[in-house]
Amino acid sequence: MRIRSARRSDLRLLQDIERAAGEPFRTLGMHSVADDDPPPLDLLESYRRAGRCWVATDPLATSGDRPLGYVIADPVDGALHIEQISVDPVAARRGIGRTLIDRLATLAPGQGLTALTLTTFSDVPWNAPYYRRIGFRVLHERELTDGLRTIRGEEAQHGLDRWPRVCMRRDLLPSQSSAPAPAPASNPASAPAPESASVAVSGAP
Repeated sequence: MRIRSARRSDLRLLQDIERAAGEPFRTLGMHSVADDDPPPLDLLESYRRAGRCWVATDPLATSGDRPLGYVIADPVDGALHIEQISVDPVAARRGIGRTLIDRLATLAPGQGLTALTLTTFSDVPWNAPYYRRIGFRVLHERELTDGLRTIRGEEAQHGLDRWPRVCMRRDLLPSQSSAPAPAPASNPASAPAPESASVAVSGAP
């Protein structure tokens, strides 16, 4: 598996991955999640330019360098917050989601960030239960930072609180950084990111 920075030519493929990753939610009756639009191209491009969009590929597969999953992230209150991570269901159960997250874990300490955070559905098997298995823990309400509270507010406005959601955190050690990374760029857009990108960690990792 290869993790690389996204290219402009990848972005429409990332939208396709997002649509496909939403389909399993239909089996749980979460049709509005399945129907949610993928992040718009201009938003993905802003993350790509800021160096905060990564894709997973399998150079040995017939798909070659075609993305099988992707992640976008932002620094939020001293942590690297996973805004969106999705894996094409045809490539599920190959450790792609975990590999993408592990890459973030190696980069974050070099940027002075001490944890990974995310928000997700608490009862969806490939959401919170999965993230617990790879080192995340659910944050209590009193542990939420201002930035996480803002994100949760945006999610509520988007209607995602129809199903239980949680904030999760994975603390990092400085030794998890394999090499210093460039300092994080400014927020990729001056306006708040569209909710389609900031509200759901989806897809079967």
